[in-house]
Amino acid sequence: MPDPTKTHLPAPTHFRDPGEEADPRLLHPLPPPAPGLYLRHRNQGFAAHLSASAGAFRLLRGLTVKVLADYGADPEAAEAAQLVVSELAGNSVRACGDHVPLVVEVYVAVFGIAVNVHDPDPRVLPRPCGIALHDPEAESGRGLGLLDLLAPGWHVCRSPIGKQIRCRIPADCFV
Repeated sequence: MPDPTKTHLPAPTHFRDPGEEADPRLLHPLPPPAPGLYLRHRNQGFAAHLSASAGAFRLLRGLTVKVLADYGADPEAAEAAQLVVSELAGNSVRACGDHVPLVVEVYVAVFGIAVNVHDPDPRVLPRPCGIALHDPEAESGRGLGLLDLLAPGWHVCRSPIGKQIRCRIPADCFV
């Protein structure tokens, strides 16, 4: 049975193995190195190891859309993944503090886009605050409701790092 997380698109040029022929459609280079951000290839996407900071988050958001586009993801789904990454990384900082070490995985899969965010505290779990998405007075607290819309069925599990929040953004939501 084929692995549902693997598709048959070529790797972007910025993740090519030495000696592998470049695909001319994929010309986006990786962003310049940033303090506290280490990137590595993951099948059909990337894994970012980072110490949470504004600069690392800015690069991570841009990289999310760019790499997903390189792999042929729908632009709206890539933007949804960018929102999911921002929300989950921000929640980790609020729960665990500034400069928390995170691992963020983003990749294209048969079902759409996967986003996994690992943080070191398995005891702090995301909890909805009961604020309606359409509440015009709310200044915060809408993130998990947004997550429910963009990645229905997201869940939390323990990981060797602490906990992992797994999100699946279905491709058919943006057709």
